[in-house]
Amino acid sequence: MSEQVSFLVTKELGKLAKWLRIIGFDAKYIPASEKNQIVVCSLRENRIILTRNKRIGLRQGIRVVHIDYDDLMRQLRQVLDELGLKPDSNLFFMRCVLCNEPLREVKKETVKAEVPEYVFNTQDEFVRCGCCKRVYPVRESHRRSRWWKKYRR
Repeated sequence: MSEQVSFLVTKELGKLAKWLRIIGFDAKYIPASEKNQIVVCSLRENRIILTRNKRIGLRQGIRVVHIDYDDLMRQLRQVLDELGLKPDSNLFFMRCVLCNEPLREVKKETVKAEVPEYVFNTQDEFVRCGCCKRVYPVRESHRRSRWWKKYRR
């Protein structure tokens, strides 16, 4: 991914926000339904709005992708194709799926009490969200994700 792209995802597209985070994009989820709040947030934070609401974005200067599909895979394809984006597989699973913050590497020993014993014993690397403190194991298989291979077909 050559440029940093940030999204503002409206309330009806929560799964899309989660999966954009999984593949490395900054995707802020906004559960508010006030159009003005969405537009102001988008302009203030320089984010592209992803929405199914056709009334959002009728003003000039607002970048919007109106999502046409119900199917998550088709939604992801639409966003990436319309904006000409190619996810960087090195960024897969490097954002918290809950709060969108970048994940930071932590020493394995520091998370022993926070993860199931099996996970601790079978994984060598871990990352933590600085905001919600959730711990994730780093699995190389995520980087070679079956999902990404499926998307590229």
